[in-house]
Amino acid sequence: MKLIITKNYEELSRAAAEEFAKVINKNPNAVLGLATGGSPVGMYKELIKMYQNNEVDFSKVTTINLDEYVGLNPEHEQSYRYFMNENLFKHVNIDIQKTFVPNGLAEDLEKECSEYDKKIQELGGVDIQLLGVGNNGHIAFNEPDDELSVGTNVITLTQDTIEANARFFENIEDVPRKAVSMGLGGIMKAKKIVLIASGESKAEAIKGLFSGKISTDNPASMLQMHRDVIVIVDKEAAKLIEK
Repeated sequence: MKLIITKNYEELSRAAAEEFAKVINKNPNAVLGLATGGSPVGMYKELIKMYQNNEVDFSKVTTINLDEYVGLNPEHEQSYRYFMNENLFKHVNIDIQKTFVPNGLAEDLEKECSEYDKKIQELGGVDIQLLGVGNNGHIAFNEPDDELSVGTNVITLTQDTIEANARFFENIEDVPRKAVSMGLGGIMKAKKIVLIASGESKAEAIKGLFSGKISTDNPASMLQMHRDVIVIVDKEAAKLIEK
């Protein structure tokens, strides 16, 4: 794993955006694996700037998102489809028909999961996958557990994750309890992975990522087995890593 420690969130966001721009500029038909939440917002802003400055072209790319809440329609302000539209897709020259987010309203969620995995396979896999990491080490919605899923699946959110995501909703009761999420196996198949983390609250998870040990108690620790991972963190998130 390659580790990049930045001074602050802004520098982190630029560094992550540059990794994605490199892949797109090398392969205009690239398949981008995208993430939501607080961490990627700055990176998406940087990519929009790059697009406006004619430094990157999204016209031929395809995107695959990691996850979506169960029960939220795409127009809901806290749905991940809405998040992607507002924070990136509306502002660049991407073909919206080539942007894929799991359908959290699907009548048959198990079928939705298997079809999502098939779609990724049909596209030839993900060229570069963006990941954030939860305070508890979760990536996508793969929560610490005795067992971790390989394929896309329906996950029941832990209380920690519900509480962490409550800041995006009016009441904690409004936070969905389930999500459709790409599994660890799907994430690990990406050709390249960029994980970003900012702030002291992520320090323990990042420490586990560089521990040399793999544990289902810290799903992110699985990334130690991937051949091409770049971890971009600010000083606060890196504070527990032994130099």
